[in-house]
Amino acid sequence: MVPEGPAAMALPAPPPARVFAELVPAPAEAPAPAPAGRSGPPALSGREVHEENMTVTEDFSRVENTYQMEAEVCIVFSDFGKMQNVCNLLIEKLGTSVTISPPHFYHTPEAIDTLRRRVCVAAVGNTRQKAQEVCRLFGQSLGKPLLIREEETKEWGGHIDSHLVSSPDSMTLQERIQNATAYASCKVFAVFEIKGKENRRNKFL
Repeated sequence: MVPEGPAAMALPAPPPARVFAELVPAPAEAPAPAPAGRSGPPALSGREVHEENMTVTEDFSRVENTYQMEAEVCIVFSDFGKMQNVCNLLIEKLGTSVTISPPHFYHTPEAIDTLRRRVCVAAVGNTRQKAQEVCRLFGQSLGKPLLIREEETKEWGGHIDSHLVSSPDSMTLQERIQNATAYASCKVFAVFEIKGKENRRNKFL
């Protein structure tokens, strides 16, 4: 038996996102150079954001007799709910001194590879199911696969890697997620062995 089966699938969850927050504290008078040590954004608990997923860039400037510090925090999230909680925390703690840019959604190469594998497995499963249904119509049973070949794979939509893609600020959050959703389809060719009724009866003896 030689059935063919396509399958299409999209990543079920929102892709990872980068969120940029610019912190601009009010200038403070200081007669000497800025004190040593790190200052800037409020501490984010390790339970919320891992250090390797957060990048902080600080810029000190002198305006007359005062020093001003601006900080940009870039955080990579893979959990949509966690991203919203951290953004709300920054706004609650810092108020108008923080500006949070709209999130940029993208897919890692590992996530795209996982999607390709899942689509291929789903296509093979669909093909086997169709072959089983045809065999039942003729009172036969489906045997082992003799050949499985992936013939065509298509991918569309979504942003790959962490490269920033410019998008209008007027887009809603749902529109950004929809625009970043990745889709994939796969077409496979498979040859299965067909067992007759006699072979099937012998199998149970």
